[in-house]
Amino acid sequence: MQSQDVAPRPARSRDREAVVDVDQAEAALVEHYPRLVRLAYLTLPPALGRNRRVLTAHSLTQRALPRGRRSTASIPAQATGRDRDPGYAYVRLHVMRSALEAGLPPFRGASWPKRSQLPPLLPRVWGLRLFPKPGGADELALDQELSALSAAARAAYVLRGLERLHDPAVRTLLEQAGVEDPAAALAEAASVPAEQYTLLTSPEFDPCSLHARPTDLVRRRHHARAAVAATGAVLVCGALLGLPGDAWGPDDAAAPPYARNPAAQAALDPGRLTKAPATAWEATGRTDFSTWPARGGLTGDKDLLRRALAVWARPGESVQTSVTPGTQAGPPPGPPQLLYAGKVDNLRVVLLYDGLRVARYAEPLDNPGVAALDLSRVDGATEGGAGALLLGRSDGNVRYLTAPWVRRAAVRDLARPSDEVAPLALSKDGVTGPFASPAVRTGRCASWDVLQLTEASGRTRLLTDLSEVVPAHLTVGRPSSAPAGEATRAPEAWAPFACSLAAVRSQGVRAVNAWQFARQPLPDGSGTADWVCTRAETWRGAGTRVLAQFNTPGGAFVTAAVDEVPACGPADPHVLAAAPWKSAAGESYLLAAGAKDTVSVELSGGVTGSAPGNVLAVPAKAGARTELKGTLANGRTISGLQPAAQ
Repeated sequence: MQSQDVAPRPARSRDREAVVDVDQAEAALVEHYPRLVRLAYLTLPPALGRNRRVLTAHSLTQRALPRGRRSTASIPAQATGRDRDPGYAYVRLHVMRSALEAGLPPFRGASWPKRSQLPPLLPRVWGLRLFPKPGGADELALDQELSALSAAARAAYVLRGLERLHDPAVRTLLEQAGVEDPAAALAEAASVPAEQYTLLTSPEFDPCSLHARPTDLVRRRHHARAAVAATGAVLVCGALLGLPGDAWGPDDAAAPPYARNPAAQAALDPGRLTKAPATAWEATGRTDFSTWPARGGLTGDKDLLRRALAVWARPGESVQTSVTPGTQAGPPPGPPQLLYAGKVDNLRVVLLYDGLRVARYAEPLDNPGVAALDLSRVDGATEGGAGALLLGRSDGNVRYLTAPWVRRAAVRDLARPSDEVAPLALSKDGVTGPFASPAVRTGRCASWDVLQLTEASGRTRLLTDLSEVVPAHLTVGRPSSAPAGEATRAPEAWAPFACSLAAVRSQGVRAVNAWQFARQPLPDGSGTADWVCTRAETWRGAGTRVLAQFNTPGGAFVTAAVDEVPACGPADPHVLAAAPWKSAAGESYLLAAGAKDTVSVELSGGVTGSAPGNVLAVPAKAGARTELKGTLANGRTISGLQPAAQ
């Protein structure tokens, strides 16, 4: 579909209702810079490529300041103070006008191209390609739908969904931006469902939070060497002619420059992919990814496998790449193992394993020129850690490929342990039916659906989607050197804290354990409260997160959140935390508790108090700052976890 013509129009008389000077516009631009850049990025034509769209969006936004006192269009005021700001209205209008102009052909008739239609001079990052963090299948589908719209229709959709402008305000703004037929643009924008407005705030469309990748290193090196050689040839040719032998020393065992490494070439050959026998896990007794057989209806599609391997080795600009924290992003060191190749909803999906990482390659059925690549570190994965892998997400649902030793699948609401478990369809290839993923849900959290797998041994495990290829394994019990108990043995332990799992999404989490380390009578005699710590362990070791949570009859809340500490973990199975609490009579207290091996608890600072045993309750004003200390049975002193608000 062709873009609608956009041309500047002379200002009308009512456009002079508000006057904006440079300082006012600059203040609005600085305050709302991320939103303005996102507006430009979403309006720019996707054909520019993600790297140029990012740079152009920043360039257009930074050039949106007036050169003197300027009149800004009269835009109907919205509910937020932002849209009542004439400075913001001016820079938003200028950004949208420039973004619409950027989508026009550079040469139309005899006119010269406008500055917005040319590649940006600034900002520039030499040697790097920048692009937003990749989203999921929903964001990819929305991006494709927006790319099919005209520039004016994209602008209308973005102003409706991101700015929450009503149609009259959108029509006015488009007219002022130079759109010839705003009504047609609004009608065309209506072809994309309004239910997807929330996806516009996704990191997929955030040009201020970026991934960096190198440009074509070989071509860049060739060009740099050619330039240096051309510039210095006259000066050094005499010296080079006088040197005996080669100008550079030998590289010993290194191959000649640009030689093809045999192992790297073998990793690109679909005919050399390794495959495990269907009964490998039974014959060896191992429960890791190395014993997964190759499954799916496209395991013999050499073209698909070749594309997947090539994208893993050399992801291009049209590839949305996601790398779990701590995961190497390079190609496989040799031929990887094929785990799956088949059709999943509207995608072709390939899962590969190189002994350290799982690579998920996905391409739309109707557009093989676009692809997504997800890399996740899975070294040392066994049993629960190797129970399932993501196949695809669509319309808020998720599908998994389960391990060959899984016999049944079901869905359990972690927030409602008393509800019945819903059986989930499981194909002969081990592919689950779709179910709602809590990881992509927005708004208030009232439930948290997890995947329950029953293995051939009869053991059941709970896995949860945290927006990654490998779901996190949920366990319960006191942390120790031995594996913690399965969450299915005591699902009620997770119920009050299920929604807190949202705090560790997209962080490379391997497993999350919940441990009820103390139970405390409430001071007013209204019942008891449970103290629970949840610890998220990552595949890379670093990046652990500990939450101390307090569950009272009135509800549960997080009292402390700390990263990179050994507390509540196998290395140091001790924890101490405090929480403010108000009784039904309105009395304020500070409650504290440690594990059972805590023999005394002491408060100092704004509130003082101490008590033998592992619990303490003292009257305290709200907001009082204190220091918490506990003494263990062996005489060791431990400090309390930091409050979540700090």
